[in-house]
This record gives sequence, C-alpha cells and structure tokens, in this order.
Amino acid sequence: MRTSASWGDQVSPNQAAKQRQIIEAAKQVLVRDGLAGCTVRSVADASPLTKSAVHYYFSDMDEIIDQAMADHISSFIERVRSAIARHTGPVDRLWAAVDEYVAIFQEVPRGLVLWHEYWIDSVRRGRLEPLERMFGNVTSIFTELLEDLGVRDASVVGHGLSSFLIGTVTQQAATERPVEGIRSQIAGLCKLDISISAS
Repeated sequence: MRTSASWGDQVSPNQAAKQRQIIEAAKQVLVRDGLAGCTVRSVADASPLTKSAVHYYFSDMDEIIDQAMADHISSFIERVRSAIARHTGPVDRLWAAVDEYVAIFQEVPRGLVLWHEYWIDSVRRGRLEPLERMFGNVTSIFTELLEDLGVRDASVVGHGLSSFLIGTVTQQAATERPVEGIRSQIAGLCKLDISISAS
C-alpha cells in the first residue's frame, strides 16, 4: 500500500487529483460528522472514489485527517490575513485579526468542536507534529502583529495570545462576550497601551 508521502516525484497529475478528491471529501465529512465520523467509508461516500481507492492513495485515516485539518487551518489563516490586509495601522490590524478569529468560530461552531476533537485525539495518539505545525502557523500571525506594535518577546506573547483566543472562543460558545471586553483583556495580557474601541 502506498502513502501520499511515498509517491514522491512519481505522482502523476491524475494521482494528485485523486488524492485531492479524498482530502476535499474528508474536509466535508469532518465538518459535518466530526472526527469520529471521518472513516474510510464516509470519505469514499463523499467522493467519487471507492474505499479501495482511498486505501490505495493513503496508508491510513490519520494521514488523511492531518491533511484535511491542515487545509482547514490554511483556509482559516487566509481569511484572518485577508481581514488584516484591509487595514494599515498596526493597532487596527491586530484587532482585525482578533475580530475575524472570533467571527469564524461564531459562524461555524462545529469548527470549534472539531478543533478540540482533533487536538485531544492527536495528543492521545502522540501525533503532535502536525498539531504543533498548525498551531504555530496561527501563532505566527499574532507574533508578526505584535512585533509591528513593538512588543518585546513577541513570539512568546503571540503564543500566549493564540492560547487565550482558543479559550475565548470556547467560552463564547456558551456565553457571548462583547468584543470590547475581549480586546480589553488582550491589551492587558499583552501589556498594550492601545485603543480597544471597535474600528
């Protein structure tokens, strides 16, 4: 059985297209049914391929799920960066990132559940590298924004801000909080003397 990693340079356009179909199907299944519902059968049913084709192109479901989750995180990052790009001032850019981060999880509450499921499952199975890479990609956004604001140890503070935000959106699922309150807490955590008013 081949894995997507073992294809190397031998991947033909047709093979790459089949792998992409599998990942796209897995993304749909993950959002709809969660981690437990993402099986070879459900992915095959959501794609034009058979179960045997899924097994042929990927060694196991972990590999498919990791790639599908990485795609979801890439889309998340792209949307946050698009929100940032609409602003020029460093303060407005930070708040644009925070606001968009919170808004995405409000719009797709299943995404929050999925992220927590994936996090817990990855820790249980000791598959931490993909998880750390995804979290690091999100954290890098806030590190860059905090560097632009002249924050010392921006990478450490950015990591703390990412952790704070995932906790905040989890709390938001139960009790919605005004954006000014979230901004005020972030300003305090990051030791920022900046405006927290909505722009």
